[in-house]
Amino acid sequence: MKSYRKAAGVLAGAAVAMGAVIAPWMLVHAERVADQRGGVDSPIERAKEKGFAGVDFSYDLFGGPPGQSTTQLAEQAVAKDRNDKPKVMAEQARRLQERYRLDCTTNSSARMTKGKPQPIGPTVKLKDGLTWDALARMDAEDIRKQKTFPQGFMRLPHVKHEVGGMVFPQEQIEQFPRLERFDVDFDLPACFRPEFPPPIFLTTHPELGDVSQGEVLSADNFDRLFRGLITPVQLDGLRMLVTQFPQEEFNLTPDRKSLKPSLGVACLDCHVNFHTTGQFHLNPDTRPQRDRLRLDTVSLRGMFNQQIHGSKRSLRSIEDFTEFEQRTAYFNGDHIRAAKKGMNIIDRLQVAHMAQIQNMIDFPPAPKLDPMTGRLDRSRADRQEIAGEDLFFGKARCAQCHQPPAYTDHMMHDLFLERFGAEADGPIKTFALRGIKDSPPYFHDGRLPTLEDTVEFFNVVGGLKLNTDEKAALVAFLRAL
Repeated sequence: MKSYRKAAGVLAGAAVAMGAVIAPWMLVHAERVADQRGGVDSPIERAKEKGFAGVDFSYDLFGGPPGQSTTQLAEQAVAKDRNDKPKVMAEQARRLQERYRLDCTTNSSARMTKGKPQPIGPTVKLKDGLTWDALARMDAEDIRKQKTFPQGFMRLPHVKHEVGGMVFPQEQIEQFPRLERFDVDFDLPACFRPEFPPPIFLTTHPELGDVSQGEVLSADNFDRLFRGLITPVQLDGLRMLVTQFPQEEFNLTPDRKSLKPSLGVACLDCHVNFHTTGQFHLNPDTRPQRDRLRLDTVSLRGMFNQQIHGSKRSLRSIEDFTEFEQRTAYFNGDHIRAAKKGMNIIDRLQVAHMAQIQNMIDFPPAPKLDPMTGRLDRSRADRQEIAGEDLFFGKARCAQCHQPPAYTDHMMHDLFLERFGAEADGPIKTFALRGIKDSPPYFHDGRLPTLEDTVEFFNVVGGLKLNTDEKAALVAFLRAL
């Protein structure tokens, strides 16, 4: 193994001497030769340590066995992925069943903005014989030693974590078949996803309410729906947001994850109507492939009132965020592959146009909030919601991070879940809680299917010692935001 690593180093030195243009290919090829020999330091072995079946090299089409063309390699990879799909999905279903109760409980009084019933929890399963109250009374050291930290509170893996890539829910695929992957399906039931299509609210025209007219914003209808509502600059930015560009799994190259070639995906394929339908990916750039985090698509509502962007990256402007997303095309950790598939470099002026329209998108109406303070108008709220607000700003300590009016502090925080025996997540952006009822599942990776699960999570992690009535009141307040 060491001799192969040494050979990789020799090739790297030769690449420097011959010119930087060929260096990336030589490094990748030398590493592949070494890694495919196996050994304790290879990605294959490291993946096995993480519980993966192995790393799929079939889509790395820089080279391959002698005598095989790129087309042959791609056909073999497609056949293997399609054959493996039932097993992959069955394994993810088993994993979800171990974590959650997915029978879906709803309540007619708890609805999203357009009327879809919100899922009611908690759905996270506890160790046999354990209750939520008993778990909340335990300190972090006892939870770690007794291994009682719920599986549902730990990282939620991508349905095919060793490969990653954007995965779209079925209701979106039915409308846009180009978004279907042949290797995986979406994993969470429809009950635990936002309503589709989401409504759109403009900061400049709150009197109009939902301006989507019940449609999914796309290249086919954006001009018809928005001309006259926004400026020409904003309309041009919207044009860019609905234009398809190459992405790792959806593009024109043979090593894609869709059966038919396509121009790729648009920004608003993922952030549908500037919101989300729960699509997920892996965060692109803060961790190596084997250790990346599942990333639930976040809403773009209220971007005008947020100072950092990206769940893990802390990008300091919406312009930087927009340009980063366009350039990397969710590159799965390898810029070379992204460039090969059609990396999209856009003019900074166009970036500014795209940022302008994103900054026009408002949160949904919250009639029980005082428009001047973002706090409850207590003449409109019920007793449980008022009690929840008192807890939010008091005993539950939620307002230490989630401050009105958007209910965020524009910072990143580390919950140090390793205290409980879980894998570390590191610093994560404080998400805005305005309109949070419209955005299940919760947390950066969607590991918490309901608001009740979220409150139970922070009750344990924060050592809050909330009782059953207090937790219910806190959820009631969150639904009023």
